[in-house]
Amino acid sequence: MDHLDRREAIRAAKELLEARPVYLDTETTGLDASSEVVEICVLDHDGRSLINQLVRPSIPIPSDASRIHGITEVMVATEPTWDEVWPAVEQAISGRMVAVYNAEYDLMVMRQSNRKRGLIWRAPSDQFTCLMKLYARFYGEWNPARHSYRWQSLDQAARQCGIYAGQRHRAYEDTLLARSVLEHVAAQGD
Repeated sequence: MDHLDRREAIRAAKELLEARPVYLDTETTGLDASSEVVEICVLDHDGRSLINQLVRPSIPIPSDASRIHGITEVMVATEPTWDEVWPAVEQAISGRMVAVYNAEYDLMVMRQSNRKRGLIWRAPSDQFTCLMKLYARFYGEWNPARHSYRWQSLDQAARQCGIYAGQRHRAYEDTLLARSVLEHVAAQGD
């Protein structure tokens, strides 16, 4: 563990909390280039829900994905589509720092969902912070194969921080958990 990197992660966590970010998480149809959002949550910096919405995708939800997050075709059958949900999401994140655990993945699927619906993506990449990468620097487990710190799943990070995870793999619960992990990291410098 590099103590300088750990201190830098704590400093970055404090700065992010001072910026009063929103927290975002999605649940999806899968992990590939055709995947779409089936649930999205955006929490304000104080934990207040700004958006907590199931989304009806244009493709079926594979049973493998449903087994992970518990969202089924029946649950989303009457829900709004991504093009109906996106304007509220865009407004909720506009001009705000956005904290996301595994930001690359969530942003990829949101952008894919936008492309499929012909929606324009305006959010600049620098407004998003990946809490998974920040936590990896804080935790400090080196991955020699990748020459970087090993990423920890949100479940692992919560356990390592002594945070009860409770219900998992739903967007609302995951945003709350990511927020708690960030607060834990920031508190280590006190």
